[in-house]
Amino acid sequence: MITELNERSRQIFRFIVDSYLETGQPVGSGTISRAAGLHLSPASIRNTMADLESLGLLYAPHTSAGRLPTEHGLRLYVDGFMQISALCEQDRSAIESAARNSGRPVQEMLEQTGTLLSGLSACASLVIAPKTDTALKQIQFVPLDRGKILVVMVMQNGLVENRIMDVPEDIPMTSLTAAANYLNAKIAGKTLTAARKDIAQDIAEHKTKLDTITTDLIARGIALPGHTPANTSEGHIIIRGQSRLLEDVRAIEELERARLLLGYLEEQNNMLSLLERLGEAQGVQIFIGAQNKIFDQSGWSMIVSPYRGTDEKIVGAIGVIGPMRLNYDRIVPMVDYTSRIIERILGGH
Repeated sequence: MITELNERSRQIFRFIVDSYLETGQPVGSGTISRAAGLHLSPASIRNTMADLESLGLLYAPHTSAGRLPTEHGLRLYVDGFMQISALCEQDRSAIESAARNSGRPVQEMLEQTGTLLSGLSACASLVIAPKTDTALKQIQFVPLDRGKILVVMVMQNGLVENRIMDVPEDIPMTSLTAAANYLNAKIAGKTLTAARKDIAQDIAEHKTKLDTITTDLIARGIALPGHTPANTSEGHIIIRGQSRLLEDVRAIEELERARLLLGYLEEQNNMLSLLERLGEAQGVQIFIGAQNKIFDQSGWSMIVSPYRGTDEKIVGAIGVIGPMRLNYDRIVPMVDYTSRIIERILGGH
C-alpha cells in the first residue's frame, strides 16, 4: 500500500494522522495548506485527500469536511510511517522499580507493574498472569536478615517465585534444612495444589516426626490452609486504570461502547484466550479497532507483549488498552520494556 502513495500523498496522510493522534479532530485542506509546508493550494490538497479516501485510508465524519484516518489508515501508519521513540531513563527506572521482586509474591509484583503502566501510558493496563498451579521442581529456604528468610520456589516450567517470610530470630539452620529436604522429597513433579493437599494430610496424620518450627516452615512455605492464602491455580487477568477508558468519551454512543468494553474486560475467560491468539508472537503486538478479535468492537486499540518462561514458552502478557488515538510511538517501547523486565524477573535472572 505504501508503494502506491507518491511523496505528496505520504506527506498529507502523515500530517492528518499526526494531527489526529495529537488532537482527535478532523483535519481540513485549509489547515494542511497553512501548516504542512507543502506549498499546495487547498484544491490540490483536497484532490489528494480524495485519493487517500478512495484507498480506504481516510474518511470524512458527517459533521465535518475534514478527514480522519480509518482503522486501515492507522494500521498503515503504525506499520510503515511511525517512528518509535527511545524509552527515557526516567520511565525505565520507574518500570524496573515497580517490577522489582524483592521477595514479593508474583501476583503483587504484577499488580504494581500494571498500575504503573496504566499511569505512564494514560491508558488502562492489562496483565495476564501465569498459572501458579505449575508442577514444582524445588524449594529453598535462604536466610536473610535476622528474623527473615527468602522462600525460593522453582517451577518445572522455569518460573521462579520468591517470597520473604518472617521467622523467629533464633531459628536454627537445621530447621531450614529439614523443612527444605522434606518439601523437596514431597513436591517434585507435583502441582502446588496437589503438594499442599498431600503435605497437609501427612502433617495432620502425624506421618512425619517434625518439630514445631519445621512444621510451621513447611506449612507457611507452600501456604497450607490456615496460613497464607493459596494463589489461584488458573491464569488470570489484572486490569488497572479502567476509568481512563472513559476520559476520551464525547458522546452517548461512545459511553455505551466504553461500558461494553469494561464489562468484557472483567470476564476472565475472554482475556485469557488472548494468550492462545498470541501464539508464537515475537515482541509487541498492536491491535487496532475491529482488527482486534478479542474485543469484537471498534474504536479501541490494544498494545500487548507476551512474556516467556525459561523454556521460551509464553506464560503471560502485559499491555495497554485505550482509544485508537494513542501515543503509539511512546507506548510501544514502554510495553516492550515492561514485558522484558517481567520475563527477566520470572526467569529468576
